[in-house]
Amino acid sequence: MPGSTPFSPNERLDWLRLIRTENVGPVTFYQLLAHYGSARSALEFLPELAHRGGRRQSLRIPSRADGERELAAIEGLGGRIICRDEPGYPAPMRAVEDAPPVLILRGTLDPAGKRTIGIVGARNASASGRRFARQLAHEIGAAGIFVISGLARGIDTSAHEGSLETGTIAVMAGGVDIVYPEENRALYGEIVRRGIVVSEMPPGTVPQGRHFPRRNRIVSGFSLGVVVVEAAERSGSLITARFAAEQGREVFAVPGSPLDPRCKGTNALIRDGAYLTESASDVIAVLDAMGRRALTEPGDPPKFTAPQAAGPETELSMARRRVLEALGPTPVAVDEILRQTQLTSATLSMVLLELELAGRLERHPGNRVSICA
Repeated sequence: MPGSTPFSPNERLDWLRLIRTENVGPVTFYQLLAHYGSARSALEFLPELAHRGGRRQSLRIPSRADGERELAAIEGLGGRIICRDEPGYPAPMRAVEDAPPVLILRGTLDPAGKRTIGIVGARNASASGRRFARQLAHEIGAAGIFVISGLARGIDTSAHEGSLETGTIAVMAGGVDIVYPEENRALYGEIVRRGIVVSEMPPGTVPQGRHFPRRNRIVSGFSLGVVVVEAAERSGSLITARFAAEQGREVFAVPGSPLDPRCKGTNALIRDGAYLTESASDVIAVLDAMGRRALTEPGDPPKFTAPQAAGPETELSMARRRVLEALGPTPVAVDEILRQTQLTSATLSMVLLELELAGRLERHPGNRVSICA
C-alpha cells in the first residue's frame, strides 16, 4: 500500500527528476508511473514519447546531478522532501488527483495525521475581517486542528498569526525560501520556527501569476474544509473554494454586508450551499460530525490504469490523427474525445501523453484537455 515504506534515496531522486522534467505535470507524472511502473523507467522512455508526439528539439530532463543539487539546496535550508507514496505524506492531499508528487517542507511541524482547516480571504481585507480571521484561527487551533493558508497579506496573514501557537501551515507559490509578500518576512520566520512552510516548487523559484492557483489547490487539498473570510467576486479565494468543492472538501463562508464588495464572493458561496460561519464552533461542529475522517480520504491514492499495450505503431499513427482532429483550443473532456474517436482508453491515454510531452497539449481541471496555441 502506498505510504507504508519510505523511499530509498535513489527512488526519491528519480521522482524529483521526473516531476522536474519539461511538460510533466502531476497528472502526467502519475500516468507515466502507471504506464512504466517506476519513475526510473518512465525517465528512460520520455525522449521517445516526446518525439512520437511531434517534438523536434530535445526534451529537458534533469540529470542526476541536477536532482542532487536541488536536494542539497533543500537540505541546506534545513528542509526535507516527501513523495506522495511515502509515509507521512498528508492523507487528504494524497487523495487528490493532481497531488504534488513531491512536497518540500521547511519547519518543525509534522502535518501527518492531523486535522487541518484552510482559512483564506481578501488581501485588502477590512480591519474587522482580519480580526475575525485571527480569532477564528486561534479558536480552531485551540480545538487541536491545524490551520493552513497561503501567507498572502490580509486574511491569510491574520489566519497564520492566530494559529502560530497551535499549528500553522503556510503554502508558498514559489520556493520555500522565497518570501512573498516581503512584508511578511518576520511572520515567515516565525512559521519556519514554530510551524511549517510547504511548496511543490524548487528552492529559489520566484512566484509568478500561474503559480498561485497551484498553491491554492494545495491549501484545499491539505484540508478537511476551507473557510472563506471576505472575498470579492472572481477572487483567488473563490478559486480555493472551488478546488475544495471539487476535491470533496467542505466549504465555509463568513457572511458580510451586501454593501461591501469584499463580501460579494462569500455571500454568493452561502447562496450556493456553503456553511454559513459566524464562529469557530460552526466549523468544529461540522468536522466533529465527520468523525475525524477526511471527506475524500481513501485507503489509496487515485488510480491511473496502466494499459498492457497501446497497439502497434500503425494504429497509433491513425489514433494521433483522430485525436488531433478532435482537439481544439477550447478544453474538451477526455471522455468526449474517447467517444468521438472510438479509440481504446489505452491508446488515447498514450497519444495524450505523447502530445503533452511534446508540448502540444494542455491539461485543465475536470479531466479536460486542449491543443496548445
